[in-house]
Amino acid sequence: MKQIPLSDAKDLSKLLRQAEHETIVFTRRGKPAGVLVGFTSEDDWSDYQLEHDERFLKRIEQARKSLRRGKGVKLEDALPTKRRLTKPRTATV
Repeated sequence: MKQIPLSDAKDLSKLLRQAEHETIVFTRRGKPAGVLVGFTSEDDWSDYQLEHDERFLKRIEQARKSLRRGKGVKLEDALPTKRRLTKPRTATV
């Protein structure tokens, strides 16, 4: 994590490239005032959104509580059963 005085934050493009590798904390009078987080991919952006979405986090916690109470479904039970592959019938004339 890198700290930069807000008064030194002139080149946002350069700071954003740096933030792809480490979080940048802007300070005002030596105290934290803001954060710049960079993303190297759309997946990083999606992950960030989910990690900071209160509704999603609450749903995950509800699911974990349900699992601890034994009310979960095994992955094997949730997947469709394998179907036997059959050869397609050919029309007879």
